[in-house]
This record gives sequence, C-alpha cells and structure tokens, in this order.
Amino acid sequence: MPTTPNFIVAIPARYGSTRLPGKPLRPIAGVPMVVRVAQRAQQAGASQVVVATDDERIADALAAQDVDVCMTRSDHASGSDRLAECAAYYGWSPETIVVNLQGDEPFAPAAGIREVAQALAEDNAPMATLATPITDAHELFDPNVVKLVRAANGRALYFSRAPLPWARDAFATDRNVLPDEIPFLRHIGIYAYRAGFLLQYTGLSHTLLEQTESLEQLRVLEHGYSIAVRLAPEPFPPGIDTEADLQRAEAWMSRR
Repeated sequence: MPTTPNFIVAIPARYGSTRLPGKPLRPIAGVPMVVRVAQRAQQAGASQVVVATDDERIADALAAQDVDVCMTRSDHASGSDRLAECAAYYGWSPETIVVNLQGDEPFAPAAGIREVAQALAEDNAPMATLATPITDAHELFDPNVVKLVRAANGRALYFSRAPLPWARDAFATDRNVLPDEIPFLRHIGIYAYRAGFLLQYTGLSHTLLEQTESLEQLRVLEHGYSIAVRLAPEPFPPGIDTEADLQRAEAWMSRR
C-alpha cells in the first residue's frame, strides 16, 4: 500500500454566504461547522491545516484548535483565489501538495482527503480531484449534479452539468434506467493542487466554457492543463448549503 504523501489542507471559509449567512459558524451538534471541517482535515493526517478567512469571528472560533488561520482579503472571487493568497503568505514550495477542502464539508471522510492528495502525488498533473459512480438516472439528469468523463489514463476529459456521457441508443428508448456498461461519474468538489500551480491558476483568464457551465475547474482544462481523477474510497455526504441541509446534519449527528 503506498505511503500517503505529506500534504497541507487549506480550508476557505467566507462568512458572507448568501444562502446561509454566517455559515462557517453555524453549529452542528453544538460545534461550529468550520471547526468540524478543520477536525476532519486533522484526522486525515495533514502536515498543516490552514483556515483561510476574511472574518475575525471565524478566527476566534478556531482559537482553541491546533490549526493556522490565514486572514485574507475580502474581495476574492473564489476559494481558490483565497488559498492562493495563503500559498503566497506561507511561501509554500512549488511542489507542496495543497488540498482544498471546502468550509461547508463537515463530514468529508478522512480517507477521501488522503486519496486526492495521493492522486496528485502519483501523477504529474498539476491538479487532482475525486469522483464517485452515478447509479440513479435522476441524479444523472440533475443539473445540480456535476458529471465528468475521464480518459484511459485517469485524467479528466470534461466536466458538465448535462448528462455525460450521452448513452445515445439506450436513452433513445428509456431515460429512467442507466445502462450498466457505461461509467457515469459524479464529481466531488475536493481538489489537490501543487502550490506553484495554485498561484498560477488564479492568474488564468476566465474562459467561455467555465462561464457557460458555471464550473471553475473547466478553466484548467480550457487552458490546456490536466486534472487527475480518482474514485473516492468512501461516500462523501452532501455539503451544507441551506437551512434544510443544516437540519439534516443535526438529525444525522443525533442518530449517531
């Protein structure tokens, strides 16, 4: 079994969420969400855990945790931009593996965090991510579920909100059942970057497909870079985006 490489987990945590104000500080079973995310990163064995935020209230919530807090600008357009500021601040070497764990993923499995770092360490692509099989037709046709196809070498060919790949013959007769032989994949929004590429990536111009699909990772492919893709070793529970998601998380914790 390969040895897990050294990696850093960086967690972008913005206070001003539109759908769930103050999201990083919303409690789940009495513990702020951002604290739970940081604990997941620690459980994965990260050599350094950094929370990148623009709000002192989030920093205060993490004061008792063994994590670093990087205070960043408030005008970043994305979490990747926020993490690039962290990379520059800490002076991470260009080959350092940085895992971008979203601040609304309090139940991300430690094995999945390690797997995306491993995927990048074993590939010379500058970026890696995870996927999981789709077995339900409704999920495949849901535009909120991001699909991907990958090449024989395990690298991403394309990401889309549309059904992908299109099973022409099967879907001509029935779109309620997925043909067994086609590898339908759902994208899981966790990324690993080499720190040098993270700094480079945020300087890339926005692209037409990225804006059309509203998928930031397409900017990487459109500029000619590769993204390694591995299957997640464990299910990733949904992230927390709404009050309903928060209520489900509370119920799940209470059942445990």
